[in-house]
Amino acid sequence: MVQSEPVRTLGRRGVSAVGVAVYGCQADEAALFREVGARLGVRVTLAGGELDEGTAGLAGGHRCVSVGHKSPVSHAVLRALERVGVRYVSTRSVGYDHIDVRYADSLGIVVGNVAYSPDSVADYTLMLMLMAVRDAKSVLSRAEAGDFRLDDARGKELRELTVGVVGTGRIGSAVVERLQGFGGRVVAFDSCPRAGIDYVHLDELVRVSDIVTLHTPLTGETRHLLDRRRLGLMKPGAFVVNTGRGSLLDTEALVAALENGRLGGAALDVLEGEEGVFYADRRGQPAGSELLARLQKLPNVVITPHTAYYTDRALRDTVENSVLNCLGFERGTLR
Repeated sequence: MVQSEPVRTLGRRGVSAVGVAVYGCQADEAALFREVGARLGVRVTLAGGELDEGTAGLAGGHRCVSVGHKSPVSHAVLRALERVGVRYVSTRSVGYDHIDVRYADSLGIVVGNVAYSPDSVADYTLMLMLMAVRDAKSVLSRAEAGDFRLDDARGKELRELTVGVVGTGRIGSAVVERLQGFGGRVVAFDSCPRAGIDYVHLDELVRVSDIVTLHTPLTGETRHLLDRRRLGLMKPGAFVVNTGRGSLLDTEALVAALENGRLGGAALDVLEGEEGVFYADRRGQPAGSELLARLQKLPNVVITPHTAYYTDRALRDTVENSVLNCLGFERGTLR
């Protein structure tokens, strides 16, 4: 374990120094945690790998822990954290779907998320849209094999398309801003509308959109928001883009709509059942699931391993805001 120095005394309710146990960070994250911890006077303990029942004890002596989004935090893990005195869990993600927040609350553990640059995911979303409508997967595959002929099917231009944005929080709104520069029509669906955006009912959005892109949080209510029925309402030849969470989309229904040729394609940075598959080197191994294997065989489907957020700026934001959240919790100023 590595600790950052110097440590500053906060002197609140007998807490001599704020300490944060950090799980699941890579080398560049670890360096940033040391830097931010030293600057803010926070004792940072790098606990090694992902948080699980076996590593939860490393948080002993810390009321706050910081975790990534890659591994689920089970009830057993939360109980283990509670036993060693943890009272605050900061997830370095916007979504909470890997942590049962209500169960944590029942144990007296507060769970907080972090904000980070929405531009990382918004930029990536536009890239995936353009790859989908220009058939980039097939073009690149043929070119790498030495086949430089043009495809019989021509690409589409965004200014001639209608894009439906599901969820207009910080990321969804950033996607809308970028789309407006292309000149096409943009419609949106959200339970909390923002000024300057054309909102429609979700069923209407999927009916009129040439591309549907998902940016709403994953909850019990939004699981399979784009289900078999709504996929059936989409225009023939339409595209689906998902950089939100895999379970916003009924993957089995999507695969069927792609295989029968009803939809034009999909670009997916997140996937149902991605845990244990994404972020692992699976070369020479089975795909990890039947649905993933079927998706990978389709020439009009782009799959990337939950990497839209993965930028230098977003990394700095998540690390700094995670530490600041822990400071705010200890000082009683966290909102």
